[in-house]
Amino acid sequence: MPGNLRQSAQAAFIRVLFSTLEQWSNPIFRIILTTIVLLLQGSAHAKQPITAYPETRRVEHIDTYHNVEVSDPYRWLEEDPRNSPEVAQWVEDQNQVARNYLDRIKHREKFQSRLTELWNYERTSVPLKIAGRYFFHKNNGLQNQAVFYVAKKADGQGRVLLDPNTWSDDGTVSLGSTEVSENGRYLAYGRREAGSDWSTIRVMDVDAGTQLDDELSWTRWGNIVWNAQSTGFFYTRYPEPEPGKKFLSPTINPMIYFHRLGDKQAEDQLVYRRPDHSKWSFWLQRTEDDQTLVLSIARSTDPQNQVWLRPVEAPLDSEWTAAVDDFENEFSFFGNDGNQLFFVTDLSAPTKRVVALDANQPGRAHLSEVIPANDATLTDVSFLNGKFVASYLKDVVSQVRIVSRAGEQVSHVELPGLGAAHGFDGRQNHTETFYAFTSYTTPTSIFRYDLTSGLSTKIRSPAIDFDREKYEVRQAFYQSKDGTRVPIMVSHRKGLPLDGNRPTLLYGYGGFGIPLTPQFSVEYATWMEAGGVLAVPNLRGGGEYGEAWHQAGKGVSKQNVFDDFIAAAEWLIAEKYTSSKKLAIMGGSNGGLLVGAVMTQRPDLFGACLPSVGVMDMLRYDQFTAGHFWRDEYGSASDPEQFQALLAYSPYHNLRPEQNYPATMVMTADTDDRVVPLHSFKFGARLQFAQTSPAPVLLRIETRAGHGAGTPTSKRIAAAADRWAFLWENLGMDSE
Repeated sequence: MPGNLRQSAQAAFIRVLFSTLEQWSNPIFRIILTTIVLLLQGSAHAKQPITAYPETRRVEHIDTYHNVEVSDPYRWLEEDPRNSPEVAQWVEDQNQVARNYLDRIKHREKFQSRLTELWNYERTSVPLKIAGRYFFHKNNGLQNQAVFYVAKKADGQGRVLLDPNTWSDDGTVSLGSTEVSENGRYLAYGRREAGSDWSTIRVMDVDAGTQLDDELSWTRWGNIVWNAQSTGFFYTRYPEPEPGKKFLSPTINPMIYFHRLGDKQAEDQLVYRRPDHSKWSFWLQRTEDDQTLVLSIARSTDPQNQVWLRPVEAPLDSEWTAAVDDFENEFSFFGNDGNQLFFVTDLSAPTKRVVALDANQPGRAHLSEVIPANDATLTDVSFLNGKFVASYLKDVVSQVRIVSRAGEQVSHVELPGLGAAHGFDGRQNHTETFYAFTSYTTPTSIFRYDLTSGLSTKIRSPAIDFDREKYEVRQAFYQSKDGTRVPIMVSHRKGLPLDGNRPTLLYGYGGFGIPLTPQFSVEYATWMEAGGVLAVPNLRGGGEYGEAWHQAGKGVSKQNVFDDFIAAAEWLIAEKYTSSKKLAIMGGSNGGLLVGAVMTQRPDLFGACLPSVGVMDMLRYDQFTAGHFWRDEYGSASDPEQFQALLAYSPYHNLRPEQNYPATMVMTADTDDRVVPLHSFKFGARLQFAQTSPAPVLLRIETRAGHGAGTPTSKRIAAAADRWAFLWENLGMDSE
């Protein structure tokens, strides 16, 4: 019997056994049948096709959009597994299939071991100086969560303030936002569970190291703003969700409150809400001179926002004054000089510039330019010691310029190489600031920058078992489908033969104006050590070249992003780095959508696909949690033109029956309440149903984890080992 027929026969037999297994309730019979199934699956090498997937019920569900009928056969998988025994069992069965496949890959344990070795190095965050002391996060290597410290010196060992590793046995309770009071006495911080965006704010006495009784529930994403007297703080909370809807209900109706230390949350005073615009979001800031509250209002994840002002001394229920009352441009507040408020804006400047707004004469008519736009993209600015520290991207590489109050460049920060720098925070009267520098082959180091002398001093440098001298990074440019010039960075071992046979990982994002800058990753280092090539293109939709680059890859123009990614794959093949059978693609969140879209459009182009926590159902994404914020980015199915664009690329809806798709491992987490796991559930189920090639389709569903933030180190290592093992097996790396 030919191999494929023999595999099909075995697969059919296993399907029968699985079906029988689902019918039998006798525990002894279930154990016997489960053993037979596992033995049959394990009788072949892991490369054998996984055709014995769990049976996934299909339903006859049709939605009608603008007179177009759209099938949704896996609508029942939208239920939260915590509320649906059927979905919970399906998740368990999918994980069992995935684990059975992954654990039999001979190289997986090698990846796990090497990842653990490389991850075991001390790493710290950029310190922040407040009231003469330095606050920072540090992980000693394999701690599940970073620990929060305070030190008398920027390079000191410090004293532990908060150790989230003591909050749970499995490391899944994490530290969220942290905000130290103006006098340095108190620390307000968020505590998150299982990777959820939901956070509970607690307060501690920094000197005593003791917890206060204050506890504020139903907050998300931080935005804690202390008053100058350190007697209380502003914060944003949301209504308590309905029972059973904690991880699915839309994130709407935010409210800004003021909490006075020692009070119960029920006693907090409401400061701002907009029930007439329940889907708007708020971000509050206070000028350091304690004169003005600056309120930014957004209607989506787009940077365009309104700005409202109010004197700090005004009663908490006072009216606000509009400084910018439309959503035409971005105005990001970062500091002030008296009544002159400084903003980063894209007004008349796609690459962005700095303007000043007079707090006493608010409005666009009274704006004045401080730092003009140029050909590099302005990404961040701080105002320190009477100077601006302006961070730019020039062809994806960081440049940091020191600009006078008059707007003239007076110097620049000498960075240690071509890579990415971030940080440069501090109080406006500080003469020192701190930043981090990294690249694809350089682990993150921390530097102190003296604003008086202009000198940088390295204060923390990681000791890691990775020889960066053995690797090289090349930046190149390729043409997309419409002729657009797109940058790409390719990293690999020096002297690696380019014979069209190198296992290559193509990673992308392309959305929300977020730039992909060079950064070191233990996962990438392990991949390159194993002989792999890493390629990262800077697709339209990101912010690498300013707002125009972002606009070219959003809404009805989203296909440009997919075209850019496909062109990157074709360029890697043309340049003899790899071939289709050796090429893998990976992306998370919006990048998961990217992978899902291009693998449905060009299934012939890739050997393996790793979509993670992706937005896969583009017709219903805005019905859950934070999805409504993304309408300006993606569009909405309620609009006829946008519906047609969404339907044309929606990964879930563009899977075709009886199609040969690449080997795919869909990854998600059960408590992801940003991109809810139903996207991956539905996409994975439909992909398993459609797949006709012997390439496997796995769903790896992490438990007690969310969208990524707060994921314990142990879970990150295990997930990376699974990813690289999956690629090792399906790109034929064991034959290298």
